[in-house]
Amino acid sequence: MNTNPLNPLITQKQLYDQDFCLWIEQTIKHIKEQEFDKIDWDNVIEELDSLGKSEKRELKNRLVVLLEHLLKLAYWETEREYNQRNCKGTIREQRRQILLLLEDSPSLKNLFYDSLPKCYSDARKIVLDKTNLYDNIIPIEIAFPVEDILNYDYLP
Repeated sequence: MNTNPLNPLITQKQLYDQDFCLWIEQTIKHIKEQEFDKIDWDNVIEELDSLGKSEKRELKNRLVVLLEHLLKLAYWETEREYNQRNCKGTIREQRRQILLLLEDSPSLKNLFYDSLPKCYSDARKIVLDKTNLYDNIIPIEIAFPVEDILNYDYLP
């Protein structure tokens, strides 16, 4: 029985539901002390899986926001003057965050390239909804050179 030293009647599985931070602290302690029989493996696996999914979801979300603002800057001519500063700031911040993600998890680079068509399509739809531009104004295929999407100095 994987019990909690602070309350021996509570198992590690119960602790996971009742005090997540304490569950993490104890799990780390058990791993460091190689007390593998005391580890709540089901929830460890669930959390590790969730972390991977979270990183992937964050990359895709940031890519959609980046592409949305690149498209606004490139094609929303009537509002360009008004939105330019905000768009540039958002573009630079999303690039920075995406590059940090890719630096921390280089294996996400393949996901970046694989996700580009879908993320571009999503960003295009968002821009069309927000701007009331005619859909023939914004290209269906990715409108920017792929190498420029994360280029800090590139602005359309």
